[in-house]
Amino acid sequence: MQLTGAQIVIECLKEQGVDTVFGYPGGSILNVYDELYKHRHEIRHVLTSHEQGASHAADGYARSTGKTGVCLATSGPGATNLVTGIATAYMDSVPMVAITCNVGVALLGKDSFQEIDIAGITTPITKHNFIVKDITKLAETIRRAFHIAQKGRPGPVLVDIPKDVTANKTEFQPIVAGQKERDCEKITDQALDQAVKMICQSKKPYLFVGGGAVISEASRELLEFVEKVQAPVSDSLMGKGAFDGNHKLYTGMLGMHGTKTSNYGVSECDLLIAVGVRFSDRVTGNAKKFAKNAKILQFDIDPAEINKNIVTDAHIIGDIKEILSRLNQRLEKQEHKEWIEKIMEYKKKYPLKYSETGLSGPFIIEEMYKQTKGDAIIVTEVGQHQMWAAQFYKYSKPRTLISSGGLGTMGYGLGAAIGAQIANPGKQVINIAGDGCFRMNMNEIATAVRQELPLVQVVINNHVLGMVRQWQTLFYEQHYSATILNDGVDFVKVAEAMGAVAFHVSTREEFQEAFAKAITSSKPVLIDCIIDSDDKVWPMVAPGAAIDEAFDEKDIE
Repeated sequence: MQLTGAQIVIECLKEQGVDTVFGYPGGSILNVYDELYKHRHEIRHVLTSHEQGASHAADGYARSTGKTGVCLATSGPGATNLVTGIATAYMDSVPMVAITCNVGVALLGKDSFQEIDIAGITTPITKHNFIVKDITKLAETIRRAFHIAQKGRPGPVLVDIPKDVTANKTEFQPIVAGQKERDCEKITDQALDQAVKMICQSKKPYLFVGGGAVISEASRELLEFVEKVQAPVSDSLMGKGAFDGNHKLYTGMLGMHGTKTSNYGVSECDLLIAVGVRFSDRVTGNAKKFAKNAKILQFDIDPAEINKNIVTDAHIIGDIKEILSRLNQRLEKQEHKEWIEKIMEYKKKYPLKYSETGLSGPFIIEEMYKQTKGDAIIVTEVGQHQMWAAQFYKYSKPRTLISSGGLGTMGYGLGAAIGAQIANPGKQVINIAGDGCFRMNMNEIATAVRQELPLVQVVINNHVLGMVRQWQTLFYEQHYSATILNDGVDFVKVAEAMGAVAFHVSTREEFQEAFAKAITSSKPVLIDCIIDSDDKVWPMVAPGAAIDEAFDEKDIE
């Protein structure tokens, strides 16, 4: 059958099972939007307040479901406004397809109105990207984009379509999209046998779990593996929920703001089993001193991550779920009673603590955990509140903490929360922001109101850029350069002006009452929580230090 390029875009989205797209229209993409209108009962379009919000919403949709998120934008500034969201997804291995439309083919390369080389701009931050100048290649390209976004280590793919290609016609043959296949071809018996041998020889093993275990949906296999190895477990920010945060062998996050238990344990272990991690500098601290007593056994789907930041003694390349499943078949249950007892003593000796009086970030997070009974999707912006959310909310399931890890994108959370709430209408979704982050994309409150989403926006408001101020206090002689935000912005009035319900709180009791109302509301709710400007995230590892040099307030005293 003969279809226009715009019709082909919609048919290909339907083939891929896409039910929701996030975007913002403009001149070059009007043909696609006209077709979206005709198919509005099959594909929901969510109009965000800004294209960056659309890219973050597609990201949040993808992280909370495992499906590929889709965002749309027009040419020029519409396309460039997606860039931060695409880079965020790239750093955290999120499957996303961004579809932009450009000026006509004849106008390309002539500095035409709203022309931009978005394919060139996004080359370093996508798994692949395309500009489709020939309509006969459009369907094949869109299908390839979804395949690439999902295959192996996921990531974003951009498809740029000149406007005349969306208007031209060609023959279209529908297909049935294939199922995603797990990458197993590089998993060898030799590598599996070597891993089993290292595990059996270890006296003090430790597991470090990352986002790869979440992406692979490997929680069940991971639990079985842990119980066979009998080792304590730490995780990265991206790995939260892959292993139950309430399990007796769980010791908390690893790294710059990890628990002392995890940092000391990894520094003392004789075998570190790294499951779907990329050994970020925020985790390793001084890489030369990281896990200095241990052999490193790494499981990862991406060969590029092997020996990139930390040199391994052995590794297995492939899908995490499949690796763990095959290892579980080979492994006998191990016994490390003395080692586990030692780590549990650390756990008792170095619990995460905070002041027992006054409203604080950790209290807010713990109260949220109590009132939601741990059954919520937590989204965060970036900064102190993000670390408190990682430390004080216990994640028992994967895809329940959604946060910008690799890029550290301030302004990410509200758009991502919108995407997660739309993807999970029956779940409670909460976005936690600092006041600095909330300023960046608070216009998306209007989107949440327009979409009638019952999400909760908690602003932990210390009137400063909290994490930057913490560094200035500890390492820059209290030179608070450009980090004080003590102005007249009233977030409650802003939220109410956009149609949301809003509360201003400054005590524990006020927060408890406001949050109880928020999670029973059918409308978006904002809670502006005033805390002290000098509250800090503890423990902390100084830049350049080893992770076993973690310190807290008592150590400074």
